Amino acid sequence: MLVSMMRTWWSMIYRWHPLLWRSMKLNDKEGTRISHIKIGKLGERMAAIKLRAEGRKILYRNYRGTRGGEIDIVARDRDVLTFVEVKTRKKRMTGRPLDAVTPEKQKYIKRGAQSWLNMLKTEDFQWRYDVVEVELTEGKRPEITVINGAFD
Repeated sequence: MLVSMMRTWWSMIYRWHPLLWRSMKLNDKEGTRISHIKIGKLGERMAAIKLRAEGRKILYRNYRGTRGGEIDIVARDRDVLTFVEVKTRKKRMTGRPLDAVTPEKQKYIKRGAQSWLNMLKTEDFQWRYDVVEVELTEGKRPEITVINGAFD
């Protein structure tokens, strides 16, 4: 009961986080466009906040596997371990951010996930690959979509 109440309380706090509700400014104080690196980091922060709002526990961010591979966010969704790829884009011009998770990128993510699983020395639990799409438009709130089980 207490755990459920705490989860609900934290969920409310994260759901109303100002980063998820403010209008986006994609230029810095001098009026220059924010770099794609900063956009990506901002998207990862927003994704982590969104996942926490949904009740997930963030275990690790930006995990790099010992034999290559990378996971943006490793999180627990109740009893399921999730390996989350975050794709952040400015405006939707050429399709969904999910489209950028190509089969080659999926192999890279899977390599990182396998490295994480090897550290655990057991695979006696459920796990999956998720993608979080973050779309940023000047003057509008961010659009964040969580896609559970995005690929196998």
